[in-house]
Amino acid sequence: MRFVSWNVNGLRAAIRKGIDGYFETLDADVMMLQETRTLEEQLPKGWSWPAAWEVTLHPAEKKGYSGVATGTVGPHTVLGKGKGGTLDANDLEGRVLVCEINGVVCINTYLPSGSNKDERQLFKEGWMEEWRQFIRPYLDDKRPVVVCGDLNIAHTEDDIWNPKGNAKNSGFLPHERSWFTDLLADGWTDAFRACVGEGEKIYSWWSNRGQARAKDRGWRIDYFLLNPVAAAALVDCSIVRQGGIDVSDHAPVVLDLDL
Repeated sequence: MRFVSWNVNGLRAAIRKGIDGYFETLDADVMMLQETRTLEEQLPKGWSWPAAWEVTLHPAEKKGYSGVATGTVGPHTVLGKGKGGTLDANDLEGRVLVCEINGVVCINTYLPSGSNKDERQLFKEGWMEEWRQFIRPYLDDKRPVVVCGDLNIAHTEDDIWNPKGNAKNSGFLPHERSWFTDLLADGWTDAFRACVGEGEKIYSWWSNRGQARAKDRGWRIDYFLLNPVAAAALVDCSIVRQGGIDVSDHAPVVLDLDL
């Protein structure tokens, strides 16, 4: 069973850049998109999702901002939207969508960025802890649970091209990295790192500045996290770098489970 996670940096722009071809070639059973930045009625006239898909959009209240979407081959059940808690309790920023497809729970997440303002960094950090507590019960779920998305944190020095130069930047702050270590210590498996091992510097996001993509000066901030049931079925996890060049500033991450 194939799962794809992809921050598309605006779905309408991604459509113009040819994302439909990737929908076909990636051949996902479950496609989870982040930063869609669109309502259904704002999608281009005459455009449609792949015919076999059932799609749920969870947009932000603010137009042109944030938002996630999950598409599945065949029907799925929406189990919830949002993480609860005190920070954005109604998920007005459209950041969490939980669906079940063929007995697999999929938690599509777009974690806030803290890079713009100090107050957004504080929001991000509070949000992180609430989200960690929200997903924790799924570790003991008897169903496979797949958590994915743009988590806006590079966990280790293997996940960023210039660790020393970014040590004081949001997304690679020491306490953010410690939080991610604690998240994995809860029992989640980082599927990509489990497959490629330590020491491999392969990225999923590149800045639009300084020819970062051409020089492969990136960050790995897009993840699949698996509960023990899903981790036992892990076959492969990879990053399709070309998608980060053609369609978005992020590349799609592909997960294969033997289910």
